[in-house]
Amino acid sequence: MTRGTVRRARWPLYVLEALELGVFMIAASASAIVLFHPASPVVSGVPLRARQILMGLAMGATAIGLIHSPWGRRSGAHMNPGVTLAFLRLGKIAPSDALGYIAFQFAGGTAAMVFMRLLFERALMDGAVRYVATVPAGSGARAVLIAWLAEFAMAWLLMMTVLVTGNRPRASRFTGVLAGALVATYIVVEAPLSGMSINPARTFASAIVGDIWTAWWIYFSAPPLGMLAAAQLYVWLAGTSRVYCAKLYHDRTSPCPFRCRFHELLVGDGHADAAPAAPPIITTTSTGPLR
Repeated sequence: MTRGTVRRARWPLYVLEALELGVFMIAASASAIVLFHPASPVVSGVPLRARQILMGLAMGATAIGLIHSPWGRRSGAHMNPGVTLAFLRLGKIAPSDALGYIAFQFAGGTAAMVFMRLLFERALMDGAVRYVATVPAGSGARAVLIAWLAEFAMAWLLMMTVLVTGNRPRASRFTGVLAGALVATYIVVEAPLSGMSINPARTFASAIVGDIWTAWWIYFSAPPLGMLAAAQLYVWLAGTSRVYCAKLYHDRTSPCPFRCRFHELLVGDGHADAAPAAPPIITTTSTGPLR
């Protein structure tokens, strides 16, 4: 297989990343309109706190569904430049693929918000929805600092959860569920502080379509740094050899585009005859074969 053929074969993975974040942004916009727009009957019939909880549950369920979907099982369901950068740091994804993932994450989220604006511009513009933009709770230095620290801490905990559970044989099957549960919890508990982004591509999509750039640098710096900090701590505690794959949910049928050693994790669980979890996709990089 030639290098050009291999590279073309990887484009569908990038498109899947775009579609996954796009679906997430569509779900976020639709849920916000239904739960918070003044014209929605839900607003008058359901208390605010209950609607915040429903928003968290909706987005947590969306994240879990995407991670476990055929799309997510195929691409790894990063949906977040911070996640991709962390796995790049851990040596599980080639730099060229990381660039493709990140570019399409930004493109997919933005395309979804453009689509929603075409359909529901007046609803998205309303002050109660505001293009589901992520902004700090206030404009002062204290509010900005709290928002940055909150985004860093949430991203750190999410990535650490993915690494700790995803690299343990009995826990790996629950990684996607735990990640979705954290997203739901963050939206319910933390959203009033920073808007709850933990994703630069998610923030960019709302910001560029709604022209809402308030403290945008928080969401471009804190989440990636938090996830990279979690990756570095995991390396110090366990070593890069204890990172088996870059998928959030690994099954035995979907081909794996990463430097995958997931079958070793199954062997460590007592499956001595375990075959590779999925057919590898092999290309050549400066650091050796990418599996």
